[in-house]
Amino acid sequence: MIVRRALVLIAAALLIATVVRNAGVMMLAQFSPAGAAGVWPTHPTAEISLAMMEIARAARERRAVPPSVFAMIGDAATKDPLAPEPFLVRGVQAELAGNGALAQRAFEAAQWRDPRSLPAAYFLADRYVRAGDVGRGLSQIAALARLSPNGATTAGPYIAAFAANSANWPVLRKVFRSNPELAGPALNALASNLATVPAVLALTDTGNKASQAQWLAPLLNTLTEAGQYAEARAIWAKASGNRTDELIHDARFTDKVALPPFNWSLTSSAVGLAERQPGGRLHVLFYGQQDGILATQLLMLKPGPHRLTLQLIGDPARARSLNWSIWCDKAPAPIASVTLEAVAARGWSFNVPAGCPAQWLKLSGSSGDISQQVDETIGALKLERTAGA
Repeated sequence: MIVRRALVLIAAALLIATVVRNAGVMMLAQFSPAGAAGVWPTHPTAEISLAMMEIARAARERRAVPPSVFAMIGDAATKDPLAPEPFLVRGVQAELAGNGALAQRAFEAAQWRDPRSLPAAYFLADRYVRAGDVGRGLSQIAALARLSPNGATTAGPYIAAFAANSANWPVLRKVFRSNPELAGPALNALASNLATVPAVLALTDTGNKASQAQWLAPLLNTLTEAGQYAEARAIWAKASGNRTDELIHDARFTDKVALPPFNWSLTSSAVGLAERQPGGRLHVLFYGQQDGILATQLLMLKPGPHRLTLQLIGDPARARSLNWSIWCDKAPAPIASVTLEAVAARGWSFNVPAGCPAQWLKLSGSSGDISQQVDETIGALKLERTAGA
């Protein structure tokens, strides 16, 4: 009886030690694979963690993964057949070897074992996309978005890859309806690539509160960078409910809704401050410590003479530190420039040359040897085309 009781106590002690050791390995594996291996070298969790760390190190150092690492993963898979990591590694091996079918089966097996596995969703999304399986690819992208802390943003580039093919647009509309959180980041990614701008226009309604849409600003930037000014201006006008034939937009500084570049971009920085004021005015505060831009707008003036006039509320002498200039887009130097004081006194005439389809109107500050703060208010701004040079 005494011997039997002793054997039971010994077995219980061994079981407790095994449970404690196993818990220690599981905890250490997340933070210190080497530490986990030291506690229990042959535990499948320790083997997987250590192997994944070695694979990551080999990838970082751009060298081949030692065969012993794959042997370790194979041993762990035998001991723990429900672990997804060995199948992920096997899928990557098959992918590198050019065996897409085997890679897909391995990734699917990994996801079956752990439906919340981010790597499994990632690899399957990539696999399905490249195989042309649009439906399942988008399903995996949606899963990736649900599982990732920043998933919607992560999924954006994948959806952009689908949108390159117009045949996939009906599927994308369904995805956006069932997963609205995916639409914003995906449309941003599409709007940032000139080749997929048509997809944005096909998948959205530019007249339905589009001025509030996140994708509009990158889309306008993409089009203007590509020199497609007329298309950008037309989209901007439709989205904001403005006209396309204005020489300058918001000359009374009241439109806080329409986006740049065809509306004012006003600065609040170390250079100074430009802000709209009631009464159709622009308040400008230049700190005088460094040169910089205070206000800009992209215009689309036709070649020929133009004239800018305004009223100045403030000390005209100090307005010499502030300058207006007109630049052809992407040009290294301005077409013309003038001080704010001179514009207020007698107006400013300038000529837009041929071959200059879009122009930047800029208000900037120029610092002197002694920094001097300038506080001015601009009103009654007017830009018109004139008959003579």
